[in-house]
Amino acid sequence: MKKQILILSTALTINLSIQAQDIPQSQVPSIILNQFNKQFPKATDVEWEMDSNFYNVDFEIGWSTDHEIWYNAEGKMVKHKEDISKSELPKAVNNRIQADFSGYSIDDLERITDNGKVIYKMELNALTQTDWDIVIDSEGKVISKIAD
Repeated sequence: MKKQILILSTALTINLSIQAQDIPQSQVPSIILNQFNKQFPKATDVEWEMDSNFYNVDFEIGWSTDHEIWYNAEGKMVKHKEDISKSELPKAVNNRIQADFSGYSIDDLERITDNGKVIYKMELNALTQTDWDIVIDSEGKVISKIAD
């Protein structure tokens, strides 16, 4: 079942990325630009797309912090994906990783906020064990666990 969900999710992502159209900043409504500039005044490498009914923006803050945000037409942030460091994980997430994945290292760590709900997506790697792609909610519950 999880493989079917992953395949469906991948197909949907590919389909949405094909439908997404790069747009110049001049075509982004001012309500969205004003909100974005207020929230992320230090954003660099800003790239806008129209993704279905959402305005999607990819950008960086600093040298290595990538962000991707979706805004609706009213300027409300509906989804935010951001690279984070291990030190930014909540205690419940760290506890779950230590309990269920002792000896694993964390790679490609993202915090995803979707309509107010926060989840953490990451790769867990080990030299002699199966690597995992996992998603954990902020309370430490494993939502998805796929062998990599």
